[in-house]
Amino acid sequence: MRDKKEQANSRKASQVSGHFSQMDVDDSEFNDPFQALMEKAGNHGRYQTLYNFVFVGGLAFSGAMIYMNIILALNIPDHWCTVPGRENTNFSLEEWRDITLPKQADNRGRKTFSNCEMFQMNFSEITDWSAWNSNLTKTTEACQNGWSYDKTWYESTIPTDHNWVCAKDLFVTNVFVVGRVTEVAGSFILGQMGDSYGRRFVYYISVVFCSLGRLGSIMCTSSYTWFLIMSGIVGLTVNSLFQSPQIIGMEISREEDRSRIAFFQSCGWSIGTTLMPLLYWWLRHWDSFMWLTSIPTAMVLLFSKYVIESPRWLISKQRFREAIVQLQKIAKINGHRFDMTEKELAEIYSRDKQDVTYGIASLFAGWRLARNTTIMGFSWCVVAVSYFTLVLFSSRMAGNPFLNFLYQSIVEIPAYVVGRYMGDTYGRRFTNSVSFLISFVTCLPIIVYSTDERYENLMIYLATFIKFLNALTFFTVNLQCLEIYPTCMRQTGVALGTILANAIGVLAPYLVYLGTTVDIRAPYYILGVLFLLGGIGALFLPETLHKKLPDTMEEAGHFGKHDKFFSLPKPPQAAEKDDKLSSHPELTRLRRSETAP
Repeated sequence: MRDKKEQANSRKASQVSGHFSQMDVDDSEFNDPFQALMEKAGNHGRYQTLYNFVFVGGLAFSGAMIYMNIILALNIPDHWCTVPGRENTNFSLEEWRDITLPKQADNRGRKTFSNCEMFQMNFSEITDWSAWNSNLTKTTEACQNGWSYDKTWYESTIPTDHNWVCAKDLFVTNVFVVGRVTEVAGSFILGQMGDSYGRRFVYYISVVFCSLGRLGSIMCTSSYTWFLIMSGIVGLTVNSLFQSPQIIGMEISREEDRSRIAFFQSCGWSIGTTLMPLLYWWLRHWDSFMWLTSIPTAMVLLFSKYVIESPRWLISKQRFREAIVQLQKIAKINGHRFDMTEKELAEIYSRDKQDVTYGIASLFAGWRLARNTTIMGFSWCVVAVSYFTLVLFSSRMAGNPFLNFLYQSIVEIPAYVVGRYMGDTYGRRFTNSVSFLISFVTCLPIIVYSTDERYENLMIYLATFIKFLNALTFFTVNLQCLEIYPTCMRQTGVALGTILANAIGVLAPYLVYLGTTVDIRAPYYILGVLFLLGGIGALFLPETLHKKLPDTMEEAGHFGKHDKFFSLPKPPQAAEKDDKLSSHPELTRLRRSETAP
C-alpha cells in the first residue's frame, strides 16, 4: 500500500517537474515552483515577521550604529595652537587668538585663524602690553605647545585625544580609506562564500568579526597601526552583515513582500543612524558613545536559534534533505505542517541541473547579464560615493554637527516610504532613474551659491534633499540588485555591487577633504556628473516588479528580454494564475496550507 502511494506521489511530482521544465522564457519570469513550497510552509507568517524584525530590521539598526559611529567619533572640531601667557592678561579668548595666531583663507575664501601655525614669539614674557608692537610678530611657526579644541559640541573625540590634526590631519581620512579598501576585499571574499557555503555561515562570521573589530578599535586608539587593523576588520565583514539576512528574508517570502523586506532593513538602518548623533550629543565623550553603539550588534547572537539557512539556496545546491529541515522549522513557527519527503522534492527539481559558476566572472556570462551587471555596478558606485560624501561632509558643515548628521539620517525614512510606493507603483527602473536625475538638478544651485554665507541654510536644505534622493535611490538599487541575479549567484551579485561601490567610495573621504580645505563646491561638481550618468544608465535596466526571482543562470540571462523601453510594469492577471493552478492539481495541493493540530 505504501509503495503504491509513493509511486502515485512520484508520478504527481514528475508532472509538476515536467510542467516547470517546459515553461518558456516569458513564463519563467512569473511562475515559481519554490513559492508553492513556501506557501505550504507559510511565506507570510509568524516566522517571517520575527525574522524581519530581528534579523533584517533589528540587525540593520545595530549594524548601522557599529558601522557609522566611527564617523562621529573621528570628527575634528575647530582647533588652534595653544599659546601660553593669556593667564597673565585680561584678554578674552578671541582677543588672544587675534594677537597670537596668523590668519588664512578657509574653503570659502574667508579669513580665519590658522589651525596649525602661531606667531614665533614668547608671549608669556611680555609684561607691558601697552608698549607692545603687534607689527613685530610677523614670523610664523608650527604649533609648539599642542592644540586647543572647541568644546561647544564635544568633550572629546578620537582626534582631539590623540592630536590627529595638522601634520596628522590625513590620519582620519586614511581610516575611512582603509575601511573602504577592506570592504572591497571582504565583499569579494564573503559574497562568494555566501553563494558557495551558505548565507547562514557568512552571517555568523560577519556578526562575530564586526563586533570584535569595532570593540577592539575602541581599545586600540593609542596605537594608530592597531586602530587601522581593527577598523579594517570591521570593513571586511560589515557589508555581509546586512546582505546575508536580507537575502534569506527575500528568499523565504512572497513576491509582493520583497519591497517590504527592503523597507524593513532600510528603516532599521535609518533609525540607527538617527539615534546615533543624539546619543553622542548627550554623552559628549567618544569612548562611552562607541561602547554604547557597538555592543548591540553582538547581542543579536542571543537569537541564533531562529537563524536558518535559505531553503531556496539549499535547493539550488540540490541539498534537498537540509532544505526540508529548514522548511519544517519555518512551518512549525507558522503553525503549518510541511510533510513533503526528500524524494518528492527531488522529483520536482529533477530536471534542473546545478549551475556551474565561476564566481564573479559568471555575472558577465552573456551580453544581457553582463549589461545588467555593469549598470547595476555603476549605480552602486554613484549611490555609495554620494552617500559617504554627504554623510562625512554633514559632520563638518557649519552649525551643530549632531543636528546636521541627524537631518541627513532622518530624511531617509520618508525617502524609503516614497521609494517603496514608487517602486511598487511605477517600477524600480523608473524610480531609480528619476531620483538620480533630480539629484543632478539639485547640485546646480549648490555649486552656484555655496560660497556665499548668506545661503548657508539653503545649502543645508539642498544637501539634505540630495540625501533624501540618495536614500530613495539606495532603496531601489538595493532591491533591483536582489531581484536581477539568480539564486546561485545572488549574494555574489550583491557583493560585486558592494565591491565596486567601495572601490569608488575610496574617493569620498578625499572629496570631503577637498571640500573642507580647498573649495566647498568641489564635491558637488563631481557628484553632479555622476548623478547624470547614473540616471541615464538606470533606464537600460530590466524591470523587476511583479517578476519572480530568477533561480538559474539561464533565467537571469533572459531576464527582461521582452521589456519595452517606454512602459510601466503591470501585475499579472489573477485569472491567468487561477487557470494555471487549476490545470495542475499537484501544484494546487502544494499551495494549500495545512494547519498543524
